[in-house]
Amino acid sequence: MELLLLGIFAAVLLVCVFTGISIIYAMILGLVLFFTYGLIKKKTWKQMLIFSWQGVKAAKNILLTFILIGIMTAVWRASGSIAFIVYYAAGICAPSIMLLASFLLCSLVSFLTGTAFGTAATMGVICMTMAKSMNVSDVLAGGAILAGIYFGDRCSPVSTSALLVSELTKTDLYENLKGMAKAAIVPFVISCTVYWTLGLRTHIGTADGEIRTVLGEFYHLSAWTLLPVAVVLVFSAMRVNVKRTLAASALCGIFVAVLIQKYPVPKLPALCVSGFQPDDMQINRLMGGGGILSNMKVIAIVGISSCYSGIFKGTDFLHGIKDLIRKLNSKITPFGTTLLTSVVTAAVSCNQTLSIMLTNQLCGENNPDKKEFALSLENSAVVVAPLLPWSIASAVPLAFIGAPTMSVCAAIYLYLLPIWYFISVNFRRKKK
Repeated sequence: MELLLLGIFAAVLLVCVFTGISIIYAMILGLVLFFTYGLIKKKTWKQMLIFSWQGVKAAKNILLTFILIGIMTAVWRASGSIAFIVYYAAGICAPSIMLLASFLLCSLVSFLTGTAFGTAATMGVICMTMAKSMNVSDVLAGGAILAGIYFGDRCSPVSTSALLVSELTKTDLYENLKGMAKAAIVPFVISCTVYWTLGLRTHIGTADGEIRTVLGEFYHLSAWTLLPVAVVLVFSAMRVNVKRTLAASALCGIFVAVLIQKYPVPKLPALCVSGFQPDDMQINRLMGGGGILSNMKVIAIVGISSCYSGIFKGTDFLHGIKDLIRKLNSKITPFGTTLLTSVVTAAVSCNQTLSIMLTNQLCGENNPDKKEFALSLENSAVVVAPLLPWSIASAVPLAFIGAPTMSVCAAIYLYLLPIWYFISVNFRRKKK
């Protein structure tokens, strides 16, 4: 019965993805299926509701963080924080370094904001626009951007996926970040080298100066606009709570928007809820977006996914699959099992959050070292989901930037990270 229900759920998800129907409908159907499963297993309605609430409760910090991220990204757009970075980056980019610049800039912005989707909708769009103006391959540029936006989504101190992993594994977020940084060094350097080498073969073109002109005329770009960014960096270095860091950065950005950019005070509530929507069409195309409403779809998906997690745990839905995973552990190592499991869960769930939660439920019991397991999740489930073309983790960002699906093949960093970690873990095991 368990496999049948998972099969039906996966089929409906794929139908929604390929037909363009909102994935939320499939998530709701899945909730009905798994809720009914519990009732068939002699669980009461009250018990099933409690299981569902326990799943949501485990992810409540993630949901609140999504809301704060929506507010912060809108404020950063209005205050000129993102525009400042884009303006000066556009002035130094040449066709030969565009791929490398796209990867590095998206890595930087995603690290600062902790959101892959937000980075794709801002810096990703700018980088793709610049790449197209220089006749750089859409596939290569899209791959560099996709890899960059998930660099920070994995290891930023304000990343919801990093926060989710620390919550699920009961580990310290900042200790996890240290381990992630060490694991990322070699894949990051190799990725930079590959993108730089590929960039040398790019057709000669010129940078799009119009972007800088438009931003320079609309915003008052001074060092003060980087203050909200500095707050994130300083607070993160001081290990301040993630939610407080986001709130402080957003509040600082509001002051910058009002005092430096002369943003109308009466429009601040609308800015936080609906996002930055300037009247200037060019600026709106480049910088418009953010706000709580921009994350509502993701919040809904995460909320429903959390219900699945609680139901699976309460009804022991995954018991049979856990036995299989326990046997695999001794054959392909714990990380190899986690990586393989994350591929399957990402393929079935079509989203990063549920893949992380399911992989944790399936593999957590077989990994007593929670700190090591947290790194395993970060180097598997977090980066595997964006590599599946039908997952919203890749489909949504690529749609934002107007890149083809084949760009998934050029997201070099996302492939290198789990491969390198698998090699390094096996090396350490043999050394011991």
